[in-house]
Amino acid sequence: MNRTLFITLLIVFNIAIDQISKVIVRNTLNFREEIDVIGKYFQLIWVENKGAFLGMGSDMNPTLRFIFLLVLPTVVLAYVIYYILKTKELDRLSLIAFCCIAGGGIANVFDRIVFGQVTDFFFINLGGVFKTGIFNIADMSVTAGMIMLLFSGIFNSNKKEEIA
Repeated sequence: MNRTLFITLLIVFNIAIDQISKVIVRNTLNFREEIDVIGKYFQLIWVENKGAFLGMGSDMNPTLRFIFLLVLPTVVLAYVIYYILKTKELDRLSLIAFCCIAGGGIANVFDRIVFGQVTDFFFINLGGVFKTGIFNIADMSVTAGMIMLLFSGIFNSNKKEEIA
């Protein structure tokens, strides 16, 4: 498959899955309603987040929030897309990782532009062992992309040491 087409499809797929899930949540759940998927361990809870990760920045003045949660992420995402399109030496895992990060980031920026906030709805609480904030599929894409980049970096670093 053409590399540029692969990048475009993967980014669009990430955006589409996120946006479709948010439309479903907005149309089927009541705001702040808690739906137990797996007991209290995994729930759907529709919230709207004016800030970034875990609501950070939601109490900023509107100008700072616009700069730090809309302008800056847009510039960074544009650079990430430019980077992955121009850097032909990226290994496949890194390429997929960057596409997930870009797709998830674009999906959340889209929410901020269109709705002024981001729709979140997943919540995990493993009884004190592990507990998340409320998040969405775009957040999962970005997190998965970061984990893949970490593994790619470790894997490629080990490969270089073996060659040397």
